[in-house]
Amino acid sequence: MKTNVKSPWWWVPSLYFAEGIPYFLVNNISVMMFTKMGVPNGQMAFFTTLLYFPWFLKGLWSPVVDVVKTKRWWIVGMQVLMTAMMLLLTLTLPKPSAELMASGQTPASVFWFTLVLFIITAFASATHDIAADGFYMIAHNPSSQAAFIGIRSTFYRISSIFGQGVLVFIAGLVERHTGNIPLSWQVTLGVSAVVFAIVTLYHTFFLPKSEDDRPRISENGETDTWRELGQSFVTFFTKKGVWLAIIFMLLYRLPEGFLIKMCSPFLVAPIEKGGLGLGTDVYGIVYGTIGVIALLAGGIVGGIFASRVGLKKALWWMAAGMTLPCLTFVYLATALPSNLIVVSVAVAIEQFGYGFGFTAYMLYMMYFSEGEFKTSHYAICTAFMALSMMLPGFVAGYIQEAIGYVSFFWMVMVCCIATVAVTIAARRNVDSDYGKK
Repeated sequence: MKTNVKSPWWWVPSLYFAEGIPYFLVNNISVMMFTKMGVPNGQMAFFTTLLYFPWFLKGLWSPVVDVVKTKRWWIVGMQVLMTAMMLLLTLTLPKPSAELMASGQTPASVFWFTLVLFIITAFASATHDIAADGFYMIAHNPSSQAAFIGIRSTFYRISSIFGQGVLVFIAGLVERHTGNIPLSWQVTLGVSAVVFAIVTLYHTFFLPKSEDDRPRISENGETDTWRELGQSFVTFFTKKGVWLAIIFMLLYRLPEGFLIKMCSPFLVAPIEKGGLGLGTDVYGIVYGTIGVIALLAGGIVGGIFASRVGLKKALWWMAAGMTLPCLTFVYLATALPSNLIVVSVAVAIEQFGYGFGFTAYMLYMMYFSEGEFKTSHYAICTAFMALSMMLPGFVAGYIQEAIGYVSFFWMVMVCCIATVAVTIAARRNVDSDYGKK
């Protein structure tokens, strides 16, 4: 294979930084924004979980990315579309009254057009993910792929620091100085649009062109999208051990699926409502920066560990890393510490464990996707990953409202049993040498 840029350093970091920004904007920043706008937890969690649908459904159109145009074309095209959506979000964000926001009863219907723009951004982002992951697997050889898996993950998480840390901190500063919550999020969305426009411009000129990046062509020389679609699904669901793999992909992250929707509202909720009462800017530092750096460190350590011992041996340790640190939120909800160092350490421990444990999940999806239709199969795997987040996300807010934060986080700990069970079952079918250098 040949590209017009030899080193992946020219494009892997920027590509996965760009992949992360819209994802975190849609799935994480929206949670904080709607929470601060006074949308109740139940509605907030339900509607922000709906925004996750494109990542679940993307397996349906992933073959189209394989057979129509090049993956580079899809990457740049979707980045242009997402830049436009971010600009529209900035210009059209509703402005509920301060009294309505303070009551915590702002109806989600106020944000119907915002949700429409978010869902378009989500579909574009999911399509971008398909193209970017496929481009990653064809634009350099397998050994280079393995070497850059940590870099790829690192810059994806750096985009998380930008999204959940820098952008949220900016929102908090504007809110603290003006008292205007809608304005604070308008500024945040505007900054994200400008940064993403710069990244898009860079990729227009510097993303390499690979000889292997071309539409899949049938034997008679014409594209056959529906045949490719059928073949990709048939070959995926006839793979050996497919149902065990699906169960693993659905349940491995079950505790995190509940936790991720409620940790942000918990951290900023008033103490009298069972939260820690952090300001938006402080949240941006504690969870969006310190927490994400810990997450990043966990991913790097996980990648090094997996490359030394292989996926099979690493799975058990990574499952423990995914589950045990959830106890930190039980502690936070029970003790309600006011010391920011204590809160930061607890969040960092949980996020480090999640980053460490998630490495196994990524490697498992890549392992199971090997074969002729690896781009489409990997997209289908990530669709199940999205579903694993959606199912608990739909009900997380309503459960929390019904039982309170302390009982909710104890329930998350009970869900860790599912992670351990599917890990024990899945690791039996993993090649003992997969993932080793």
